[in-house]
Amino acid sequence: MSSQQSTQTMKPATAAKKLGVYLPATPAEFQEGVVTRAELNALQAEPPAWLRELRANGPHPRPVVAAKLGVSIAGLARGGVTEALTTEQIETLKQERPEWLEKERATQAEVRKEAARLKDAQKEKQQKEERGGGRD
Repeated sequence: MSSQQSTQTMKPATAAKKLGVYLPATPAEFQEGVVTRAELNALQAEPPAWLRELRANGPHPRPVVAAKLGVSIAGLARGGVTEALTTEQIETLKQERPEWLEKERATQAEVRKEAARLKDAQKEKQQKEERGGGRD
C-alpha cells in the first residue's frame, strides 16, 4: 500500500489547499503540474523558499484569512472580503477593527460558546446513561 500511496497524485488546487496557500500565488510549475503524495510530504517537511514566503506573507486563501481574523468564511464574505489577503492587509484590518469585523468576531465567539455548551451537554447525557443504564 505504501508504494501505491506514494504514487497517488493530486491536482495543484488540492495540494495548495493542503499546504494552506493561495494557488494563483504559487510558482507556475506548481500550478501546471500534478503533485504526488510523496512530493506533498516533502513540501510539508522541508518547505522551499517560495512556500515559506507564501505562508509568512501571503496572499493567503480565504480559510487562512478567516482563521487569522477569528471569523468564519461566510463572515468574510459578509464583510466584503472575497479575495486573498496578504499578512500586511490582515494586520491592517486587525488594527483598524472595522465594524463588520467586530460583529463577525462576536458572532464567531457565540458560535464557539454554543458548540462548547452542546458538547458539554452531550458529554453529561452520555455520563448519565452510563451510570444509570439509560433510564431517566
